[in-house]
Amino acid sequence: MNIEKVDRIIDKYQAEASALIQVLLDIQSENHWLPTEALKRVSEKLQVPVARIQHIVTFYKAFSLVPKGRHEVHICVGTACHVRGAERVLDTVQDLTGIKAGETDLELKFSLETVNCLGCCALGPVMEVDGKIHGKMLPGKAGDVFKNYM
Repeated sequence: MNIEKVDRIIDKYQAEASALIQVLLDIQSENHWLPTEALKRVSEKLQVPVARIQHIVTFYKAFSLVPKGRHEVHICVGTACHVRGAERVLDTVQDLTGIKAGETDLELKFSLETVNCLGCCALGPVMEVDGKIHGKMLPGKAGDVFKNYM
């Protein structure tokens, strides 16, 4: 990530330490992960110790210290989705992307994660791609959704 982009994000929040989490979220949104150089720059500009930033980014699951794919896929495997066939949807998505849950493909196109709940149980099984919810998912329907991202 380019340091000028990091500086612009920090400046958007007037370099206020109280905006640390939002700064980190914006950097991750821009870059799909949080490179070490970006964390060091945030530490310098916000005057927050790197150890404190490391603590935050390892505590919250929303942050990643490793590169993520351009398309982030989340499959709900919570109870409501599980009983409606979420595992079959997950198997299909793993076959389509060539990666398992918790992985990112080598081209950095897709990252796949399972989650315990996306908060829309009535639509289960649910798959989220880049923040867009796809409900009442079936294995064949998952293939149709992925045609838009391939």
